[in-house]
Amino acid sequence: MAVRHLAIALLLSSATLLIVGRGSAQTYPERAVNLIVHAPAGGATDVGARVLASIAEKGLGQPIVIVNRGGAGGQIAWTELARSKPDGYTIGYVVMPGMNMVVLDPDRKATFTEESFIPIVNQILDPGLVWVKADSPFKTFADVIAAAKAAPRTLRASTTGLFSDDHLNILMTEEANPGAYFRLVHFDGSVAQVKETLAGNVDVCFDNIGGAINAIRSGQGRALVVTDTVRSKFLPDVPTTVELGLPSIISNSTRGIFAPKGTPKEIIAKLAAVLGKAMMDPEHTKRLEAQGLTVRVMVGEEYRRYYREAHENAKKYAALAKSRPAK
Repeated sequence: MAVRHLAIALLLSSATLLIVGRGSAQTYPERAVNLIVHAPAGGATDVGARVLASIAEKGLGQPIVIVNRGGAGGQIAWTELARSKPDGYTIGYVVMPGMNMVVLDPDRKATFTEESFIPIVNQILDPGLVWVKADSPFKTFADVIAAAKAAPRTLRASTTGLFSDDHLNILMTEEANPGAYFRLVHFDGSVAQVKETLAGNVDVCFDNIGGAINAIRSGQGRALVVTDTVRSKFLPDVPTTVELGLPSIISNSTRGIFAPKGTPKEIIAKLAAVLGKAMMDPEHTKRLEAQGLTVRVMVGEEYRRYYREAHENAKKYAALAKSRPAK
């Protein structure tokens, strides 16, 4: 871990050196920078954005203003980001694989593609979590699978939105357990999803650790499985899908900050340096971990490569999602 942090620090230092002597970057920013967040206020993504902004704006020398543009599974926010002037004064969160799925679904008629954005820096890698209300009859993930097989398409399973990583998590679960099919219920973000799950309006919640952690910690919810290769330090007693013999069910949500295509590379470098440094601030890590969010900083070629690979991986499930409509 120490080696990784050193490598990131060196890369961010190189990004800072890149901008020395470049006039446009030396004077940037001269006013507030807007940070578009694709989720409603109050959810895990919004919380993470506000924590980051409060730290990063000190290094940037100008305010970072959070602009919430929830709705349409992120498409509203990403459309606005893609259409923004590429001058560094409008940047935005992009979640993967959510954005990739919007691009890959022709029915969404997105006016942007994966090429419409420039990756700056990744902040969060949030593993998937399957959970139920505390008084649910389902005690284990195996109980959920058995019920989905016994009465296909009747067990109500919620997601944070159409083509979200939670939606893909359900598709992976169905694929890995032939005969198990859920009745899909899509919500607009984690806040609504958690509320409706605790109200008993859905039977099982496919979420992320960051979105569900407060419900689990309060005893209102029961975590069944983490869709990752290793147990989460936030939920050390909860098994992973790999432990349960389901290694094909690996789902997570990454949240990073992007700029519109055409933003000068000097400005991208400055933003990467400032935001990356803020993400490695102990206060940032402490406050995000309190929300059950795992910080995973990626910058430069590492993040660009991850971005390309995430889009390729999403192509398979885009087709599968079209064959599993909500009922």
